[in-house]
Amino acid sequence: MSDNSFGRLFRVTTWGESHGPALGCVIDGVPPLVPLSEADIQHWLDKRKPGTSRFVTQRREPDQVKILSGVFEGKTTGTPVSLLIENTDQRSKDYSEIQDKFRPGHADYAYWRKYGIRDYRGGGRSSARETAARVAAGAVARQVLRSLLGDGVQIRGALVQVGEKHIDPANWRWDSVEQNPFWCPDPKAAMEWEEYLDAIRKAGSSVGAVIELRASGIPAGLGEPIYGKLDAELAASLMSINAVKGVEIGAGFASASLTGESNADEMRIGEDGLPGFTSNQAGGILGGISTGQEIVARFAVKPTSSILNPRATIDRFGNQTEIVTKGRHDPCVGLRAVPVGEAMLACLLADHLLRHRGQVGGFREGFDPR
Repeated sequence: MSDNSFGRLFRVTTWGESHGPALGCVIDGVPPLVPLSEADIQHWLDKRKPGTSRFVTQRREPDQVKILSGVFEGKTTGTPVSLLIENTDQRSKDYSEIQDKFRPGHADYAYWRKYGIRDYRGGGRSSARETAARVAAGAVARQVLRSLLGDGVQIRGALVQVGEKHIDPANWRWDSVEQNPFWCPDPKAAMEWEEYLDAIRKAGSSVGAVIELRASGIPAGLGEPIYGKLDAELAASLMSINAVKGVEIGAGFASASLTGESNADEMRIGEDGLPGFTSNQAGGILGGISTGQEIVARFAVKPTSSILNPRATIDRFGNQTEIVTKGRHDPCVGLRAVPVGEAMLACLLADHLLRHRGQVGGFREGFDPR
């Protein structure tokens, strides 16, 4: 299987399957002397791991990370960083009844048609279990960004929609995100979602979600104007996450209904003598290059395909049949997609930062209109 790597200078290769003995990643291009420990990575893996509430899969994985290479005396050496996460709670027997059937909405059929074989135990590489390695890589990327840009860099995500239930943007509070099992910034919405998702879970069904990501402290200048656009590669990185079906940057699809006046982010010179913007419809990216504003993106996650309710399907022998997927599954896989989206954004920004340093060097300081 090809294309298991992403990034150019900060290059991540993930490996492993949902029900294999372990999974992990190799990160090439990490600069030397970046502070890095297993604790730096574990913090972010703990945000993503399963079994943390009744609203996510009850698979019990500690997701304990091990650094196998690339770090000496608490700092990176400039050589590949290799990370290992063992699988300890596989229940492959849960999938024995579907080994010859294709789950509607899942990658089962597409994998089988492409390769002639598929790992039916949890989906193999198509399982969201693969994203644990991405979160680990994202933790390393955060350390790179912090080392090169300072502590002002902040990458955060929140769930803004579950099924048909939306947050009220007026109620947005970042301190609420980690105070509920939904990563929801609206405390009132989080209470409503609890009853809503309980009903979905008890019905044996699932729903989708929308996650919003924001990155602040990112200087102007990251990205390329044509084929390496920051927003184009951001969209590609988010679309690579399992179950993601849509991405928008800034105002996104809503910009189609705006006028030129309302869509244009007007510019002024601030009290500090530096240029600024009065709005951020562009999501912090213009012409494929970061503007220094907050980078804003959203991505949509489809409902979990593994559900208890019977669905019409076929098997690999060409027979029409029905399928019910037993086992431990998320009623809304979007809940655990928040730290995954953050990780992909961190990896992308680390990659573009290293590319910028290689081509241009540092960042232009001050503002000289000449």
